[in-house]
This record gives sequence, structure tokens and C-alpha cells, in this order.
Amino acid sequence: MRVRRPTPTDVTDVPAGFRTPPWLLAALPVRAARAAADAMALAVALLIATLLRHDGDFAAVDATGLLILASLAAIVHTAVGLQFGLYTGRWSYGCFEEIAALAKTAAFTTPLVFILDTLVGRLVPRSAIIAAGLIALVLAAGVRYAARLLHDHRLRPSPEHGTRVVVMGAGEGSAQVIRAMLRSPFSPYVPVALLDDDPAKRTLRLMGVPVSGNRNAMAEVVRRFRADTVLIAIPSASADLVRELTELAQPLNVDLKVVPPVVELFGRTVSVEDIRPISHADLLGRREVGIDLAAVAGYLEGRRVLVTGAGGSIGSELCRQVARFKPARLVMLDRDESGLHAVQLSLDGRALLDDRNLVVADIRDQQRLDEVFAEHRPQVVFHAAALKHLPLLEMHPSEALKTNIIGTYQILQTALRHGVDRLVNISTDKAADPTSVLGYSKRITERLTAAADESAPGTYCSVRFGNVLGSRGSVLTAFTAQVESGGPITVTDPDVSRFFMTVQEAVRLVIQAGALDSSGEVLVLDMGEPVRIADVARRLADASDRHIQIVYTGLRPGEKLQEILLGPDEPDHRPNHPLISQAPVPPLDGAVLSLLDPTVPRTDLIAVLRWLAESPALSAAREATPPAVVSRAGRNRSNGRNRTTPPQRQPEFTVRPGRQP
Repeated sequence: MRVRRPTPTDVTDVPAGFRTPPWLLAALPVRAARAAADAMALAVALLIATLLRHDGDFAAVDATGLLILASLAAIVHTAVGLQFGLYTGRWSYGCFEEIAALAKTAAFTTPLVFILDTLVGRLVPRSAIIAAGLIALVLAAGVRYAARLLHDHRLRPSPEHGTRVVVMGAGEGSAQVIRAMLRSPFSPYVPVALLDDDPAKRTLRLMGVPVSGNRNAMAEVVRRFRADTVLIAIPSASADLVRELTELAQPLNVDLKVVPPVVELFGRTVSVEDIRPISHADLLGRREVGIDLAAVAGYLEGRRVLVTGAGGSIGSELCRQVARFKPARLVMLDRDESGLHAVQLSLDGRALLDDRNLVVADIRDQQRLDEVFAEHRPQVVFHAAALKHLPLLEMHPSEALKTNIIGTYQILQTALRHGVDRLVNISTDKAADPTSVLGYSKRITERLTAAADESAPGTYCSVRFGNVLGSRGSVLTAFTAQVESGGPITVTDPDVSRFFMTVQEAVRLVIQAGALDSSGEVLVLDMGEPVRIADVARRLADASDRHIQIVYTGLRPGEKLQEILLGPDEPDHRPNHPLISQAPVPPLDGAVLSLLDPTVPRTDLIAVLRWLAESPALSAAREATPPAVVSRAGRNRSNGRNRTTPPQRQPEFTVRPGRQP
């Protein structure tokens, strides 16, 4: 058998750097066909323009000259088109960007062909060249439009095989979701009609789907188009609007779907996968929350960020949203290893627990905190770790002292010692005019944070908000579990009301609040109007397929009938953001924590916590002594006599008043 020797022209002898990439070989025929189609359009345009110039007289046309000029024009058009990216695969065929490049190509080609015609001896009338440029642009764009129309028609799903959908809203969100529905023949949804309250959109069509009325025409439109589903495609829809549209759709025997709110989309476009059933979060806490991306990125992007309580509801969402701003390092601290496992899985799609940025630590352990801060050197800290269940802390106030107060104080101490530039302490609406152990403890942390801000060259502030939908222990979680078990739903009082906000909205505003200029203030998030808990329970009971009883149990110790966001002496001042109030906080120096002893009787400890929460600004320089309740806290239980001074437990670090240079 003879083996042929490779010749110098063999492809295998061509250096790798000179070989044509396989993807380019596959794309060349398509791009050449597009260039040829444009060249043909230009030739036809020259013929049409020349005939028009000669009043349709074919005999007056110089066919040879026209053919020569058409060939030269095709070469020029192709070269200019390559320069503008028209034939390099930069855009999809027939998109607006490609049409813009086509217009630029025509604008440059026409004068060049005019000059060439002059140089070779006036082959066609000059006016025909100018007219041909415009005609060629129309022809080439028309070819692209026809091709795009045919392509979209092939992708369009059949109304007989998909769920027929009436889409509420004809804005940008609707345009995105309709486009997503109609771009796959296997789409589970087929939009058949639109509803919009804007009279100016009454004759609008989006990709062939007509606006057929406003929200009041929902029943008639559903019947006329035989729709199976109503989709609320308004990402910025408020909870009030979602509730109203839900009530309109309930009698129609259709499925009700919704697209996520703006805070969940975070700037990306809506897709078919985003369509989901209405949730209670949509009915209670949905609204559009604006954010100053430049300001937020300014203090997060490229910075070392630490989140305490990272495995909890608020902490984990903080980690997910902070990660979008590309911090140099995101350190997630929690004592719950299962929580860290879950947050790593949600962030990275894996949960090997092999990242040093996952930190198992207890904020009660000062030595461990120093180790963590020394290793990771955070520049921004979000402090979300806390105990938050009001009835449990009423029974065990010493735990509120150890975790919420001492734990927060140690975070503040450590942050000051290690030069943290910005710290955000997560508080609660129960700290406004507090009446419970939870409220007292969180109000004290707000005051400790304000005192720390006086000593820090950076910004230390607290952020206060109410109930978070979807968080652990949320009232919705409890009610849903009660419904699933057959009831009853237990509500404390028929008139009890609470503020609600989705976890995404709350965290988005927390991050925005961290960017504001603040001087030890508490930043209070606007949570809209309070919602009656009995109404929430009734809505859940009505949605069940069986009878669910509602039982009223009475307010628990420390609970309020209505929560407030601002205390009596806190003004609603919003200098920087329309949804964030900034209220001054009287500082509380850490030295007064020496008055607190977790081993004293429960009632005495609660009394001291209340006094510290309500007392005027206190610092180590002032000989502040609590009222008679402190002497009870320092009672010698062995002989029943009161000590003249409370038991002293010197804190490791005292926050001194007066900002240091």
C-alpha cells in the first residue's frame, strides 16, 4: 500500500494560527447570502431609479453601464457593510440594531457610488444614484422584515396546544413576557388578548396580540377569547392593585398568575419561567422599591463585606443581593451550619462548605469575633443576627440580653477595633415606643449603635422595619401550616394589625439605607399601610377547599394591638430617600451594660431593660444610676437586703462619646 506524501498545500501543513475557525466556515455561507441579497437589492434599486428617471423607457437605459455600476456598487456596499458590522454576525437578522447599521451603510455607499460613476464616465443619471440609495435601503430592510416575520411565525405556539392567556398590562413588562411566550413553539402559554386601563393603548398590538379593553372588561374578554389564565404582567404592581385584580378574576373560573415584582427581577427581563401563581406576599407586601445603584455600588463593589446571621431569612437575602454588587469578599457568619449550607447552595449552586468565607461563629463569643475580623478584615458589616420571637423572649429575657444586646455590643466593639468603615444594625418596629423584651433589647442596640457612631470615623446606623413575609416564624407560615392541618387559624385579636414587607423589598431598602449619610440615626423603612391580621386569616381560610375556623386567643404579654414605625419623639424626616425616614437616637454608652446581670429575677431584668431603653442619653462620663429597679436587680438574694450599688461587670470595651478624628 502506497502512502501519499503530504504536499505543501495540505491543510495539515498550514500553521494553526492561519486555519479558518470551524464556526466561521459554518457562518460564511449565511453571511455571504445576506451580502448577495443586499447587492441584488442595490442592483434592482439602480434599475428602478434609472427607469423612473427615463419615465419607464427601457430603450433609454444603458444596460452595460448599469451592469458595470451595479457590480461596483455591490463591492462598495459589501466593503462598507463589513466595516459597520453588517455581515460579521454582530446582530441577529432583522433586529433594530442591524437596520441602523444598514442605514449607515446606505448613507456611506451612495456618495461613494456617485463618485465612482463620475470617475468611470457617468454610466447612469446622477439623480438615479441618489434615488437608488433610498430604494435599496427600503428593499433590503423589507427583505429582513419578511425574514424576521417568517421566523417569528414558525416559533409562535399554537393556541390549540397551549394555555390561552389574557395578559393584564400593556407596558414593558407585558412586552417582555409576551415576547418570551411567543418565541418557542413549545411554550406552555399562548397570549390571546391584553387588558390595559390606559385609553391611549386601546388600539395597541404587541406582537399581534390586541388590547381588548380595561380591567373592567376582564370577564367579557376571558369569555370571548376562551382564556384559561389571567396573567398580571406588571412588575411594578402594588399589593392593592394585585388584590383588586385578584377579586375581579376570582368569579371567572380561571387560573391567576403573576410575574415577579421589580425587586426580584433586579433589572433583568421577564421570562416564561418567572410566571407563577399569586402568593400571599403579592397580596400583602408587593410594591416597587427604587434603589440608587451607583450609591450602593460605591460602598459595596470591590469591598470586603461581612453579614452576621447569614443563615437566617434576612441575612441570607442580604447575602444574595450584596453578591450582585460584586464585593471583593462576602463573609457569611452564623452559628447555624445548616443555614450556611442553604445560603451557599442558593448563591453558588453548590454546598460543599469548603469556603473560608463561610464562618461558623457565635456573636456572644468575643474571642471568636476578633479572630474572624482579624482574618477577613471587613470594611462593611450588616448585623442581622438576633433573637426575634417576642413571646419566647418575654419568658427568657436573659437570652435577649446575651444575644441581642451583648452580642450586638461585641459586634460594635470588634468593628471599631478593626476599623470597619460602615456598619448597619438590623432593628425592628418593636423598638419604636417598646413594650416588650424584644422591643427593649432592640431599642438598646439602636442606642449602642448611635454611641458607636460617635466614636467611629465611618458610618454606624440602625435600620428598622416590621414583619417580613417569608421569614422564619412569619405569621403567613404559621397560618398556612394551620390551614394544611385542617385549622383552626389562631389570631390574637380581631383588631390587631401589622406592617408587612417582602424579604426582597426589605433587604433592598436595607442596602440602600447603608449608602445614606447618617449620624448614628435609625433609618426607618416605609412599609405602607398596616394590614389587619384577621383579614389575612380570612383570605387564607376562604382559599382553602374546606371549612377553616378562625379562633381569637387574646394578645400575648408584651404585644401591641397596632405596631408603629416611629416613636412619639421621632420625626418622619426623609432627606435622602422617599421610603426611608431618618430619626435621631439618644446614644447609650456601653459602660451602662455593667448594670445588667442575666442571673437576676426575670421581672427585675425586664425592668432594667425597660429603663435603659427609655432613659435619656447616657455615657460613661455621667454617673447614671437607674431608679429603684436597679437596686432590685442588685438584690442580695441570700439575705434579702438591697445593695447600695448594682453588681458591676466591667465591659471589655467602652464606647466613648465624641467622634474621634
